[in-house]
Amino acid sequence: MGMTRKQKEAEIIALGERFANDEVVVVAEYSGLTVKELEAFRGLLRAEGASFKVTKNTLAKIAIKGTKFEAIEDMFSGPIGIATSQDPVAAARVTQKFAKGNENLKIIGGALGEKALDAQGIEALAKMPSLDEVRATIAGLIMAPASNIASAIASPGSKVAGAVKAVGEKAEA
Repeated sequence: MGMTRKQKEAEIIALGERFANDEVVVVAEYSGLTVKELEAFRGLLRAEGASFKVTKNTLAKIAIKGTKFEAIEDMFSGPIGIATSQDPVAAARVTQKFAKGNENLKIIGGALGEKALDAQGIEALAKMPSLDEVRATIAGLIMAPASNIASAIASPGSKVAGAVKAVGEKAEA
């Protein structure tokens, strides 16, 4: 039994919200995946804050109009699903990893913001560090000088005195 008009309208609204709120969309052909494999894939995505939605192409094309992802409208043909996430890397990374281990999931392409990407672009995006990893790196770089000072202060007095003397001699030179 097909979808009712109200169900189609609700689906278009839900897809529109997804396209408006997420930063990346990965379009993949899922034919041949078993229900168990599809659920495993969705579980991996959920763990990373991403999701996968199987949708009717006509509804996706309507919902994508006027959004930042409009450039990928032509990718919606055949048995297609979309992986999306607010993290610019999460959906791409999980989809790419799952597709490597399962030949029934084929990445067609996608978009990062307004930039349309082909399958190779999604693969390159998947190799980038996530937003959380970048934040952790920056925090580590910011904290490094403070931890160096703390370790210098905690070391024996002679080492601190030697460091102060070296700085003083460097300033006089």
